[in-house]
Amino acid sequence: MPFTATLSRAVVTGLLVAAALTLATACRGYDGRADGPVTAVSPPPSGDGRNPRPAPGSQAACAPDMLRFHAGPLPRRDGRMLLTVTNISNRTCDFATMRYPLLRFGDGRQAPLRAIGASRPLTPVFLKPDATAYATVVTGAGGRGGTGHRHHRISQFGVALAARAAPIQVGLDGAPVRVDPHTATVTYWQPSLAAARKW
Repeated sequence: MPFTATLSRAVVTGLLVAAALTLATACRGYDGRADGPVTAVSPPPSGDGRNPRPAPGSQAACAPDMLRFHAGPLPRRDGRMLLTVTNISNRTCDFATMRYPLLRFGDGRQAPLRAIGASRPLTPVFLKPDATAYATVVTGAGGRGGTGHRHHRISQFGVALAARAAPIQVGLDGAPVRVDPHTATVTYWQPSLAAARKW
């Protein structure tokens, strides 16, 4: 009987050890490391609707350091001048904040030219890298602006993209242009030359 009792105790001890090992294995990962609650090791999908990731190529407001300006007489259109702006950066930008250029002729005390409301596109113009937008300047009201208004011959003028921004001086290509700063107007930014030429 002593042998049987000893054997029984050994069997019980073995079973207890096996149970303990089984429990430990169940609480560990397959490689033997202790794990807590299951956690993701990769970023969660962006389409969960709570904090979507910005879309590739998301737009920013066009800034002067992203752009190259050109200006000059509009061919075959008397009393018109064309302003072009090209995106020289590697990012897409838009004119949603200020949808027309703020132009100043003469001294900085003069208010910017009035925009032609009917020229406003349905959506703000945006510029991909190397793309160009256009604005047409009507250089005067043909003498209908009242007495004392004089046309000035200009070879450069100021362009700003925001109300409180300092204007950038843009030189004209070709000969100077006669402008009446009191009655001149400017279109909204246009997405194509054909759209700009309508004004």
